[in-house]
Amino acid sequence: MAGNTEQHSRRVAVVTGAARGIGHATAARLLRRGWIVGAFDIESHGLAELKDIAAAHGTTVVTGTLDVRDAQQWREALASVCEDHLDLLVNNAGLLAAGPFVDTDLDRHRALVDVNVLGTINGAHTAFPYLKNADRPVLLNLGSASAIYGQPDLATYGATKFAVRGLTEALELEWAEHGIAVLDLWPLFVNTGMVKGVNIGAIQSFGVRLNETDVAAAAVAAVERSIRSRRNPKRPRNVHHAVGSQARFLAALSQVTPNWANRLLTERLTRRPGPGS
Repeated sequence: MAGNTEQHSRRVAVVTGAARGIGHATAARLLRRGWIVGAFDIESHGLAELKDIAAAHGTTVVTGTLDVRDAQQWREALASVCEDHLDLLVNNAGLLAAGPFVDTDLDRHRALVDVNVLGTINGAHTAFPYLKNADRPVLLNLGSASAIYGQPDLATYGATKFAVRGLTEALELEWAEHGIAVLDLWPLFVNTGMVKGVNIGAIQSFGVRLNETDVAAAAVAAVERSIRSRRNPKRPRNVHHAVGSQARFLAALSQVTPNWANRLLTERLTRRPGPGS
């Protein structure tokens, strides 16, 4: 993307799943903080209003459609935003399916894996040449507190978030030599369209206490902390960032309790609602 000297001094971000929910809120927050943003989604509805936010804050947004399962579309999207570097990739696009494992169609299981896992891999792989050319770049993956312990009624969704967790941990180590910080977020349930109509035991136990603005604020704060801190490979890093007091408590507890206790707690908190619930 061609730009003037002022634009070149600004940081450049790409956010997927930016038409609504967490992705939209994150793209909007970055624009309000002066970032140049590439905002992409499989559908374009919802992206247009980001242009008004960009104009109001004197910055630039590039919008377009992107199916994260398609590596070639990734290459084209990145080329439309990045000249030679990318400061931040937010791998946010994702799907959720809730309910008994065997009652969920196999095509839906596959869609979750393709979008949540393959889409994240595609993003990291195609963005790497741009990230490694930036000053203190960040890859931020949207994980979930479901990656703490597998949850009934969220089996495949949770499995995809375990995969994102493993990918994040591996790339954080592998890409340290390139100066790329790799992080993920672990929110619990967020009040977006993804959880509309979902009635499972975990939601009855925890409620839905976060909204997209809460998660976007946590995302940008984690990124900015990483940018401010010069990377020192000898110093331990916080790779996973739990969002909200509930997720922070569960994440901390899982580190000090034995596996059987984590299983028991998960079993009790995720019991399916009874008839009429």
